[in-house]
Amino acid sequence: MANIRTLSRKKHIALVAHDYRKADLLDWVSANKDILAQHTLYATGTTGKMIEEALHLPITKFLSGPLGGDQQIGSLIATGQIDMIIFYWDPMNAQPHDTDVKALLRLSVTWNILLACDRTTADFIITSPYMNSEYQRIMPDYTDYLSRDIHENE
Repeated sequence: MANIRTLSRKKHIALVAHDYRKADLLDWVSANKDILAQHTLYATGTTGKMIEEALHLPITKFLSGPLGGDQQIGSLIATGQIDMIIFYWDPMNAQPHDTDVKALLRLSVTWNILLACDRTTADFIITSPYMNSEYQRIMPDYTDYLSRDIHENE
């Protein structure tokens, strides 16, 4: 039997952007302010402050990404408290905290949450009929991985 988690009508959305992508994310959230205002928003430090000041929307802000903000969001993903992440990462520049970035992307896929790394994907997600309704999300079953790890360590 599949493990199912019901996403409520009000989604928990994390917003993250690298320095060279912050203006792109700000443009996107500005275009979608009315929709985003209906949901609970989270962001890494600088990005969150920028969005909050520009749009006057309440945002739970974490540390800056390189100082642990990516990991704070990752923790919420792992505990089922984030439903989607809009992560405008910079594919053209190496990041000093690249391992944290990869971990955040890996957790998003691991826990089957919505993930948009570009405007087109973010636009498709936010205009989906599921955006403002409940959704039955099938959760991955990692039981085989856990039992395999136990047997490998014997």
